[in-house]
Formats: sequence, structure tokens, C-alpha cells
Amino acid sequence: MEDGGGGGLIGIVMMLVWLAVVIGIIAGIWKVFVKAGKPGWACLIPIYNIVVLLQIVGRPIWWLVLLLIPIVGFVVAIIISIDMAKSFGKGTGFGIGLALLGFIFYPMLGFGDAKYQGPSAPQA
Repeated sequence: MEDGGGGGLIGIVMMLVWLAVVIGIIAGIWKVFVKAGKPGWACLIPIYNIVVLLQIVGRPIWWLVLLLIPIVGFVVAIIISIDMAKSFGKGTGFGIGLALLGFIFYPMLGFGDAKYQGPSAPQA
């Protein structure tokens, strides 16, 4: 009879992979915040990290409320991601990548050679 011990090993490996991905995402967003002149630790604080993100892209703080509305929040998140990409001199395609594949694109933005150029969105 088999004891099924291999399942535990697979679980541990998957957990370590997941942990590495999460640390990569946090480090990438931390670097993006620092490049934009904001404190890196702000990416760890829920709600406040969105406030800082809105400051980086030049959108008003009340957009936080829009993010809470179903469907509208998804569209607003894409707009914010595009604004984030443009704030670092990247294109719309990169912004859509930030919105849909942030676990890949935020570390690319944070650890890449992109420089913060200021918000591209109009101040309201």
C-alpha cells in the first residue's frame, strides 16, 4: 500500500512557489512606489496603498470610491493602470498588462530602467 507522502511534498513546493511570487509582487510594487518618491512600505497598508497609487498617477482620492463599485471598479482599475504606465513613460499596452498581469508587470516596472515622469492624468 502507498502512504501518499508525495502529496505533502507537492504541497510544500507549491507553497514555496506561491510565497516567492508574492514576495516578487510586493518587492516590485515597493520599488515602483520608491521610484515615484513615495514610501515603499505604503504598498503593504490596505486602502492607503490605493491612495498612494492614485497620488502617483495624478487621480483624485475620491476615485477610491469608484473602485468599490462593481464593473465600474474594473474599468477604473484599467484606467489607473494605464495612467501608471504612462507616468513611467510606458505605453497603453504596458498599462493593460499592469491591470491584467500585475504579478509580472509590476516587478518589470519596479526593477526595470523606467523612470518616474510624473502623473500624466489631469488633476481634478
